[in-house]
Amino acid sequence: MPTETGPDHTAVRTALWRALHLRADPPPYVIEDEVGLRLTEPDAGGGAGGGWWARPDMDVEGTRRTRASIVARARFVEDLVLAEAGRGVDQYLVLGAGLDTFAQRRAADAVAAGLRVFEADRAGAVAWKRRRLTELGYGVPDWLALVPVDFEGDWWGQLVAAGIDPGRPAVVASAGVTMYLTEDAIAATFRHIAALAPGSTLVTTFLRPIEDVEPDQQEQLRVAQRGARASGTPFLSFYTPERMAALAREAGFRDTRHVPAGELADRYFADRTDGLRPSRGEELLVATT
Repeated sequence: MPTETGPDHTAVRTALWRALHLRADPPPYVIEDEVGLRLTEPDAGGGAGGGWWARPDMDVEGTRRTRASIVARARFVEDLVLAEAGRGVDQYLVLGAGLDTFAQRRAADAVAAGLRVFEADRAGAVAWKRRRLTELGYGVPDWLALVPVDFEGDWWGQLVAAGIDPGRPAVVASAGVTMYLTEDAIAATFRHIAALAPGSTLVTTFLRPIEDVEPDQQEQLRVAQRGARASGTPFLSFYTPERMAALAREAGFRDTRHVPAGELADRYFADRTDGLRPSRGEELLVATT
């Protein structure tokens, strides 16, 4: 059995930001997700009594734009997955799944669509998540595969062995991952996904170069960059939308579409009166085979 190492600190922080959206921001909520908080609560600062919101990286005002970006990307990915499932795509792969909670919150939608969900992550993180899902009563249904992979090894072969079918279309999500990978690793990942059956879709996030980010957000991104380096998971890759799209086309994708922060703002934040809006520091690319 793999040693339980728990989720990466970045996965915990992302889950807590999703929960903070419900605690700090008024409705309407972009996404309602406290499952990740339930999963992490013993390690997130004080147990049932909480205290996690007092963490420096949970500062309500300082993280407004980042928090908005996190909930917007999660909502966009889920909307895309359910739209593709509605047209018959029945495989959904989450790379670097961390504390993704789609399978717990949208179980009824997944079952109705006949969707098989594959979550790929490090062996220790997978073992920890499996235990926590069981402890909390969610369990691991037969349509959800938690797949331990070695991202430095034959991780694609491990997914195929777990049941993913490259001959059928799939949706593949890679959120909050590319900044930790070299360009060679990103290109290799893209090539694997581009080789899936026609009708497959990749949705991936990417960090823009700091000089491309809103001036009031640049220092926060520098702080995040320093923090990532100090924790042993440095940011390795920043991309303009044009370069990220070119990487996808070079890997074999037929079509690509940049999803800018402005589009996310129009789609999910237009009726808000509190000024909450996502930053263009992290944006999305959708690529299809």
